[in-house]
Amino acid sequence: MGRVIACANQKGGVGKTTTVVNLATYLALSGAHVLVVDLDPQGNATSGFGIDRTALDRSVYDAIVDDSSLAALITRTAVPRVDIVPAAMSLAGAEVELATMDQRERRLQRLLATVRGDYDYVLIDSAPSLGLLTVNALTAADGVLIPIQCEYYALEGLGQLISTIHLVRDHLNPDLAIDGAVLTMADPRTNLSNEVAAEVRRHLGGAVFESVVPRSVRLSEAPSYGRPVALYRPESKGAQAYQSVATELRGRIEGRSGDPARPTRGRSDVSTNVSTSPTAGPLQHAVAGVDR
Repeated sequence: MGRVIACANQKGGVGKTTTVVNLATYLALSGAHVLVVDLDPQGNATSGFGIDRTALDRSVYDAIVDDSSLAALITRTAVPRVDIVPAAMSLAGAEVELATMDQRERRLQRLLATVRGDYDYVLIDSAPSLGLLTVNALTAADGVLIPIQCEYYALEGLGQLISTIHLVRDHLNPDLAIDGAVLTMADPRTNLSNEVAAEVRRHLGGAVFESVVPRSVRLSEAPSYGRPVALYRPESKGAQAYQSVATELRGRIEGRSGDPARPTRGRSDVSTNVSTSPTAGPLQHAVAGVDR
């Protein structure tokens, strides 16, 4: 069975879609067969692979809401061994429609059970919220990958995300692991970026990837060409960073027994019950409650 990984963070603009598109590409270039599920109503993962989401007749919405076959929605991308279940504008209304459905949190889990055996990895691009679509992603996933932008505001909601992961683990998916946190948009020339990175590593410890994704013009340009950065500017620093992230992810999963980010069944690997000293600085307050 392929490993299902939800890329989640309720804050927008932290690099979730960029991470999913480029991580899927480099996993595929290393020989893996990858399925991307675009569960973000903005559909940026879909367009990031060069698919016109406005021209789609059917999308992941039809599976989530109308119980259409997920296999029938799978679309090939320009990247060999990467397929996608695309998103369209209709997904924006899914949250409201899901609210009255039975087993509303488990609809994606049931759908993925029919196709995950055909893939080595299934990567879910979650919506920038903690609503039902994201809960569906977390319930269906084996692990969570958390992109964290190296900016102050990106830290403020981290405790809330970890709390949500714990709630899902306690009530819906007891085996949900934190596969890691990836620092994105890092700029080593600025004190703030370095301080944020240091605080995240101090609080999350071994869950944080050693690989860091820098700010990169090439990463920003690639979606406008409908290509992952590996097909656009493979020599760029952003491309090299995501290649490193993919290598590190595979190493963590294949060497799971030694991975500090993997919780034992029923244990919270990241606690949300830590208080912060009143004399702590603003960065410490921002990540209060997410100590290991």
